[in-house]
Amino acid sequence: VIGEKMEIYILIAALLALFQIWLIPMAINFKNLPWMMSTRDETIEESILLKRAQRASKNLQESLPVFFALILLAIYSKEDVSMYACWWLILRGIHGLVYLTSLPYVRTVAYIGSIYCLVMMGVCLI
Repeated sequence: VIGEKMEIYILIAALLALFQIWLIPMAINFKNLPWMMSTRDETIEESILLKRAQRASKNLQESLPVFFALILLAIYSKEDVSMYACWWLILRGIHGLVYLTSLPYVRTVAYIGSIYCLVMMGVCLI
């Protein structure tokens, strides 16, 4: 049962990554579709919103491997870290949204909360 819950969190995290790393930046930059379909040898003017989406994407990419590693360890050791995994996903979703909307304090709280969840997942595995 624990493994099944964790597998769902892996899938949700993969979907979050798909949206935040690829789909959202692509949708924001859709006006530059010919450039996106090219070899991208030339540079283009990037909007502030696209730059925010790219920074949020990079931030997610920094913590996503740790999340996946902790989930896999939890499955292997049969430890239930689902509460922290669920909150990590919620907070990372909030972080991405508020990064785009430029809410700095909310973004920071969501980021710190997501780091706390990773730490607590690790503590549960000790």
